[in-house]
Amino acid sequence: MENYATTLFKQQVFDKNNFFLIAGPCVVESEDLVMEVAEKTSAICKKLGIPYIFKASYRKANRTSANSFTGIGDEAALEIIKKTALKFRLPATTDIHNVEEAAIAAGYVDILQIPAFLCRQTDLLNAAATTGKIVNVKKGQFLSGPSMKFAVEKIKAAGNNRVWLTERGNTFGYQDLVVDYRNITWMKEQQVPVIMDCTHSLQQPNQTSGITGGNPQLIETIAKAAIATGADGLFIETHPNPSKAKSDGANMLQLDLLEPLLEKLLRLRKAIL
Repeated sequence: MENYATTLFKQQVFDKNNFFLIAGPCVVESEDLVMEVAEKTSAICKKLGIPYIFKASYRKANRTSANSFTGIGDEAALEIIKKTALKFRLPATTDIHNVEEAAIAAGYVDILQIPAFLCRQTDLLNAAATTGKIVNVKKGQFLSGPSMKFAVEKIKAAGNNRVWLTERGNTFGYQDLVVDYRNITWMKEQQVPVIMDCTHSLQQPNQTSGITGGNPQLIETIAKAAIATGADGLFIETHPNPSKAKSDGANMLQLDLLEPLLEKLLRLRKAIL
């Protein structure tokens, strides 16, 4: 699978005539779900000419409540992600949470994602870098765009120049996030692809119910603004029925809404070139 991701990185990510999409369910719930999302999203992106990276977490380590769903088992979930990527000839990504997971996950995916809360963990960044995979670092909710240069420097110092950065909003009060679109411009100064996380940026975390809330009705607004401000890629978690999703359903995009959204975004991208 490595050649798919390498080609995408070298030839398509910096194509200013287009944006790329990272999309999939929040977490591997079942093989059937993962295959359904990947098949439909891949078909849409091929139709529209959008480079597509399949995304699913094999395990959710950062949960508010101990009762929250975390996964079906690491190996089983990673095997499903790899099987899906091979079937639809897609590069794939998943997030990792500690040093030991970097080498393990690298055997299954092309791109390692560093969660926002862990973006300053030097050992984790180094471990991801030494796998040779693309490393996509989500900007912490507590950091500014310019401060992400240190994450880039750590990964490059470990011998890996394939770094991406993702904006996902900043904490506002205790239970909300806001997006400062200046961060896209500032992070692009690092000469790396910059992605907008259109779904996690609409979370309403730290709810007393123990379940994170969200504002999915604003996904289109977040995505349009990201395209207008020069984002190279978009990150969108999607599910056929978000109300029944086992993780982050409150901020995911319903799968049948993805194609009309992408069509609008392509028209916007064309208009601002």
